[in-house]
Parts: sequence; structure tokens; C-alpha cells
Amino acid sequence: MKEATDKIIELLNKIMETELAGVVRYNHYALMVFGFGRIPIVSWLRSEANNSLLHAQEAGELITSLGGHPSLGIGPLLETHQHDIGDILRESLEHESRAKALYYKLLEEVKDSSLMLEDYARQKISEEEMHEGEVNKMLRRPGDIAAYNA
Repeated sequence: MKEATDKIIELLNKIMETELAGVVRYNHYALMVFGFGRIPIVSWLRSEANNSLLHAQEAGELITSLGGHPSLGIGPLLETHQHDIGDILRESLEHESRAKALYYKLLEEVKDSSLMLEDYARQKISEEEMHEGEVNKMLRRPGDIAAYNA
């Protein structure tokens, strides 16, 4: 049982680190947006930073509930150094995909052993998928209905 809990705590710490990287990443992106559409895009990016912080806090609360110690680490902050809105959105999509993969790993790990953690993982997967859908729509050219493919 302890071994399983330790693995769950490890996954939650990776989630927390990834979400904290999202806080830094989205704040950085918000500073790098220029042009006519700056104000609504900056507002959206800052909102995403706040969501990432909330997700990190939620993961941290679960870690301490399980008797673990939250990490002081932060996930990878690599960027392309391309600051076109499209580049920023593509990087965002990649980051969200990594976060979603961690939530799927957590779901796999806790399936049939903790309803609370299952629900948590499913909720976060749903939120990440909704976010990916929004970013996908933003990457389309006006009038394009087909999904964006990298």
C-alpha cells in the first residue's frame, strides 16, 4: 500500500511541477504578445496562468493529504524563443498535452482504488482537453472549420 501511495505522490508532484511551469510559461507569454489583438490575448494568457496555479495548488493539497511532501521543483521551461502568437499557442498546446498525459498516468494508477483521485484525474483531463480545443480553434485561420493539425 505504501509503495502505491508513494507512486501516486510522485505523480502528483510531477503534475504540480508541470502546472507551476505553466504559471511561469503563461506569464512569460503574456509579456511577449504585441500587436492589435494584444489585450484580449494577454488577458486569456494570464487567466491560463491563474488556472495552472490553481491546478498546482490542488495537486499539492492532495500530496499533503496523502502524507507526502510537495516538491519545490518546477517542470521544464524550454521555449522556442519565437514570440509570434501562433508559436506561443503551439508551445501552449504542447505543454498542455504533457500535463494531460500526466493526469492520464494518475488515472491509470488510481483506477479502482480511490474514487476521489479518479474523479480528480478525470476532471483535470476534461479541463485539459477543453483547453486544447480552445487553443486548436485559435490556431485556425478565420473561416477554417477543420481542426488544426501541427
